[in-house]
Amino acid sequence: FAGVPRNICFPVSSRLQMLEAICKHWEGPISLALYLSDAEAQQFLRYAQGSEVLMSRHNVAYHIVYKEGQFYPVNLLRNVAMKHVGTPYMFLSDIDFLPMYGLYEYLRKSVIQLDLANTKKAMIVPAFETLRYRLSFPKSKAELLSMLDMGTLFTFRYHVWTKGHAPTNFAKWRTATTPYRVEWEADFEPYVVVRRDCPEYDRRFVGFGWNKVAHIMELDAQEYEFIVLPNAYMIHMPHAPSFDITKFRSNKQYRICLKTLKEEFQQDMSRRYGFAALKYLTAENNS
Repeated sequence: FAGVPRNICFPVSSRLQMLEAICKHWEGPISLALYLSDAEAQQFLRYAQGSEVLMSRHNVAYHIVYKEGQFYPVNLLRNVAMKHVGTPYMFLSDIDFLPMYGLYEYLRKSVIQLDLANTKKAMIVPAFETLRYRLSFPKSKAELLSMLDMGTLFTFRYHVWTKGHAPTNFAKWRTATTPYRVEWEADFEPYVVVRRDCPEYDRRFVGFGWNKVAHIMELDAQEYEFIVLPNAYMIHMPHAPSFDITKFRSNKQYRICLKTLKEEFQQDMSRRYGFAALKYLTAENNS
């Protein structure tokens, strides 16, 4: 299978109930990073061994990172999952998303169509969300558009963080039949398919805030093209707010620390990429 995407990478904490659902939607290999204590690792093992869906799969790799410290090292987990990918391409996702049925095969074809083997491209899978715990999952783009119009689905983070996915250009996606290029903008954090040799995530970002934004910024600095796929989609399923987002919202010191980390990261970008990195400082000041 050289030359086709075969891995999806997830960091995961306690939301193991999503695993079986993801396996039903995605038949390709999965590289899964888990952040667990000793006791939770044993609990997970029992869970997996008792699951018919998980036990029937021979292409899911579990990588346990043992808990240490008070913060959730989300980017370390992403890097662990990426490091153990055994295929040429990766779909970088999160545990709370269900990919559309058939996405694996669609991505395999898109990789060839867009010549990812010989070009620096990041293929964007547009992200949507539902606030309903019970969702009749759309089996086609037409069905998804209908649910958007009815208010059963929304573009991802539309209510709280529009900037994260606005550059995807959902208005254009509605009628698009061929892949189209979009430009990087401040705070862009799409979910992408990339070659295995793409940059790692920056480990300084732990907990909530800027963990994906920094990675997309680095891809842009390395002159990756962002290409939106016209017939791909993924849907975020609802869950209780994480411990880290609660801390971000309620703790001023947490937000100050994140601001310091962002500034450090941008200084590092300036050192590494020189004049080309100035646009990130300008965009941040304007956003």
